[in-house]
Parts: sequence; C-alpha cells; structure tokens
Amino acid sequence: MYVVTVRFQVKSGCEERFLTEMQRNAATSLSDEPGCHRFDVAIGEDGPGEVFLYELYTDRAAFDAHLSSAHFKSFDAQAADWVAGKDIACFHLVG
Repeated sequence: MYVVTVRFQVKSGCEERFLTEMQRNAATSLSDEPGCHRFDVAIGEDGPGEVFLYELYTDRAAFDAHLSSAHFKSFDAQAADWVAGKDIACFHLVG
C-alpha cells in the first residue's frame, strides 16, 4: 500500500471554503477511485488553519490516477488561492 500525507497551511478567512471542498474531494476519491482506500481530513489543535491529510492507495499508480482525476484537478485549481503552504510526503506501508 502507498501512503500519502499532506499538511496544508490555509490562509486566514479561507478555512471554511477549503475544508468544504477538501471533504468533497476526499469523498469523491473514496467513491470514484478503486485504488483509494482511505482519505482522512484532520485539522490542527489550534483550528482549521492547519489541515492534515492521510491517504492510502493500492500503489503509486493509483495515486497518480488520483492526481490525474478531474475532481482532483478541479479542487487543486480552486484551492490554490486558499493555501499558504503545503508539504507532501509519500511512504510504503510496512506489513
């Protein structure tokens, strides 16, 4: 399994819109992408300005399919102005 984590810093005043669209993106990924097994959206203890994603895919090809999907491309374009920073890390699940 292929694990992707993403940590977003969301601009002040954009948190509600970002979370609404991110949750829609997560739900669509889970329902429409056979290779997406988990897509958790969490906020930091200090509030929704920090958003953390935990995504689990069958393999790198399934994650690449996610990045190529129309719903992801739409979200990514829409959210670009709402994001102050983004850190992505990828892993292979052990066991």
